Amino acid sequence: MPTGILPLIKPAGMTSHDCVYKIRRLYQTKKVGHTGTLDPSVTGVLPICLGRATKVAEYMSDFGKTYEAEVTLGFSTITEDADGETLESKAVHEQWTDSEIRMVLQSFLGEQVQIPPMYSAVKVNGKKLYEYARANQTVKRPERKIMIHEIHMLSHSKKTEDTYSIRFSVRCSKGTYIRTLAVSIGEALGYPSHMSNLIRTASGPYTLSDCITFEELSQMEVDDRLQVLKPFSEVLAEWPAIIVDASVEAQVRHGAVLPNHVLGADQRVVVYSSQKELLAIYKPHPTKTAVMKPEKMLLPPEDKSIIRGEGE
Repeated sequence: MPTGILPLIKPAGMTSHDCVYKIRRLYQTKKVGHTGTLDPSVTGVLPICLGRATKVAEYMSDFGKTYEAEVTLGFSTITEDADGETLESKAVHEQWTDSEIRMVLQSFLGEQVQIPPMYSAVKVNGKKLYEYARANQTVKRPERKIMIHEIHMLSHSKKTEDTYSIRFSVRCSKGTYIRTLAVSIGEALGYPSHMSNLIRTASGPYTLSDCITFEELSQMEVDDRLQVLKPFSEVLAEWPAIIVDASVEAQVRHGAVLPNHVLGADQRVVVYSSQKELLAIYKPHPTKTAVMKPEKMLLPPEDKSIIRGEGE
């Protein structure tokens, strides 16, 4: 079974699930998952997990993201992007200096509170917000805290007599809606607005330069497709790691709960064998003091000695 991370450039017009389906066919495997949805109109970095790498997909969803976006002032839409019906319009006749625009963008640095758009996959009472929206139902949307680490103006230009577009880059936390950020930027400048273009340029450690297109994949032989997969240990590279000896390895392979001093850690840790084989992720036990428990077993499924840990 192919195992690894495929950093894909998602094309416009495909959903993240469409990409998973196509990867399943190209790699002839069912065990494929994406690491966070991108809207069909959005392009850019979409890491795909294959085989055992699907076990770390949940951690990859927490990656910070970087985008290049365009906000167009002059009208807003019900979806907050260019695909929705116009909600409000106000012709833009003002001109702003670069310093004025930069000042507005910089005001969004740091922790922010966002309300996700109605046309989003956020769930309220077990139902996705876009399902309420399509049924013309209103529901209270939960506020969420997000973090804007960096935001910079790339360029701006007056597109038409009535609209004005600004391109900017942003590095942000998981859960940030760039559509909503674009609307907020417009509000700060005094105009209804929407996100008119979006490219994800990075997701965690993967950037556009690391990625491959469907066209490139389709032209490869099967063996060559396997070579472009990244080891999923890369995803865990920033976490503390420990190499254990044979006696501890045997316990880890059986999903044993271990005292802190055995792993030399009191926080989440990635455990490797003396042969540098990725074994498991351990974390502090929720009820026992100075004890570590397996959060995720990462051994190959063919290893029959494995007893699944509590994190599975």
